Amino acid sequence: MEYLLLIISLIFIILGYVGAFVPGLSGPPLAWVAILLSYFVTNIQLPLWIVIVTGIIAGLSLLLEWIIPAYGTKIFKGSKYGVRGSYVGMIIGIIVPIPFGFLIGPFIGAYIGELYMDYKDQSRALKAAFGTFIGFLLAILMNFALVSLIFLVWGYYVIGLLVA
Repeated sequence: MEYLLLIISLIFIILGYVGAFVPGLSGPPLAWVAILLSYFVTNIQLPLWIVIVTGIIAGLSLLLEWIIPAYGTKIFKGSKYGVRGSYVGMIIGIIVPIPFGFLIGPFIGAYIGELYMDYKDQSRALKAAFGTFIGFLLAILMNFALVSLIFLVWGYYVIGLLVA
């Protein structure tokens, strides 16, 4: 049973890495499930405080994953239409099978949203779309770093079990 928990936790680590690059899938909480599952393996001496701290970090990443792109749009003088357009573009970019659609979609969605608000000011719409794109890239980078941190913590305790 313990090996089954470790295999499932490894699957959640892998899903966490996938989720780090696919917006809306939230990689850190998926990877955190691996920490939680490993806590219940009797041979692993994983302290409860690590489960709690990594859980809080994973939970905060959910919030930041939505705030960072919106903040990027706001810094570059975008509107709520640009933010909403970026989310619609992200969903379409994930669904439509085009290369890097999950990155191109939010940019195009924000641009269209800004044009919807003020169709005459194309340079402002382009600037806001660029801010959204930068925000999404930062969110992906943050998620990748957090999943990697969770993987290192998980690996330290699990590999320590397997080596001993």
